[in-house]
Amino acid sequence: MSNHLNFYIDGKWVSPVVPATLDVIDPSTEEAYTAISLGAKADVDKAVAAARAAFVSFSQTTQKERLALLNKILEVYNRRYEDVAQAISQEMGAPITWAREAQAAAGQAHMESTIKALEDYEFGHLRGSTMVVKEPIGVCALITPWNWPLNQIVCKVAPAIAAGCTVVLKPSEIAPISGIVFAEIMDEAGVPKGVFNLVNGTGPDVGQVMAEHPDVDMVSFTGSTRAGIIVAKAAADTVKRVAQELGGKSANIILPDADFAHAVREGVNGCFGNSGQSCDAPTRMLVPVDRHDEALAVAKEAAEAHRVGNPTSEDTQLGPVVSQLQYDKIQRLIETGISEGATLVTGGPGRPEGLNRGYYIRPTVFGHVTPDMTIAREEIFGPVLSVISYEDEDEAVRIANDTVYGLAAYIQSENLERARRVAGKMRAGSVYLNYPAWDTHAPFGGYKQSGNGREYADWGIHDFLEIKGIVGYGA
Repeated sequence: MSNHLNFYIDGKWVSPVVPATLDVIDPSTEEAYTAISLGAKADVDKAVAAARAAFVSFSQTTQKERLALLNKILEVYNRRYEDVAQAISQEMGAPITWAREAQAAAGQAHMESTIKALEDYEFGHLRGSTMVVKEPIGVCALITPWNWPLNQIVCKVAPAIAAGCTVVLKPSEIAPISGIVFAEIMDEAGVPKGVFNLVNGTGPDVGQVMAEHPDVDMVSFTGSTRAGIIVAKAAADTVKRVAQELGGKSANIILPDADFAHAVREGVNGCFGNSGQSCDAPTRMLVPVDRHDEALAVAKEAAEAHRVGNPTSEDTQLGPVVSQLQYDKIQRLIETGISEGATLVTGGPGRPEGLNRGYYIRPTVFGHVTPDMTIAREEIFGPVLSVISYEDEDEAVRIANDTVYGLAAYIQSENLERARRVAGKMRAGSVYLNYPAWDTHAPFGGYKQSGNGREYADWGIHDFLEIKGIVGYGA
């Protein structure tokens, strides 16, 4: 039977305390295809109490025991891999090939990298006669977004369990079904009761209650900067730890000595991946002023090569964006780009030709964008690229850093030493040189209003630990 209307609390599938439901919309059809239950304070209280009770014993498990548990979870995840991919494809409109090769694969990769990190992790060491011990922080509230559902669920849940914490997860209510599949995976893997709990619901009715809860020791949140501020304020009264991965407006500096056509083409592809719904997408392309028109010609060709269509087709590259709210926001920002004087190179308002329903966006490139324009400053979260000119390297760095965000930056150059030098000037948590392969062992997180804390592998485990000094231990 489907668990869509249930929560997972204390090792059991349970109904909400007070029945309330929300339709889940397929963004390719704009129609509801299932519904979930919405939680409230009473459901959060039950889940937190279960996690608090389980923490007493789970925090005392050995590193070897937690490794065995994570390996079992990975085994079941791999068996349910196609279920994960199908759920993500339907709930957020991800093309099925992308859902398999990127979305579901991200959850798998994070589980594998956390296991690898835990194998060698040191939870204590002597410093003189003092034993420095790293201990699980306690009950953790995990609030995850809709744009990379299993990526964000696993890169929070896995390190929390590796650290010995217990958790209450609130997936996004917009794309919640993959989270329910993940809870089924946890149940099948035999996770001890109360160690992992799931409550669906809205941010105000569940997420904020979790952040405020006096029996929650930490909140790990991924989402918009606006929502992150609300979470931080809600958590402040109980002085709990808050780790956040928030918005971004990442610059992609194409230096004059780069393989120019390749750099521009891959920059477009990077911006448009996941239908532009990635917080670290390279949405601002910075090019030398004397090559601006050349960049626009390459970008136009690259953008128009993207196949937009039904997510169920294995040939589709771009599906719809996730919701009516996102669609309307992106349309408004495209219109703003035109009204503020940016050059519309390709794309623009409305749906792509031949698509009369679904939250589909035309792959859009703007040229001659100035750093003060709205589309150069606001996170659009759709397949919209802004191309900006710079006179020299110093100006490129200044423009790149002139943002409230600091999640990622991208540097393209044939001269690796030059790329490294420019990377050292970026005010961003991750810098990518010449489009490298994704590294799930690298730290991931932001400077400035892109958040605090770091995720992935051992970096994620760090955030779920407290530090204790036992003085005189070695005397």
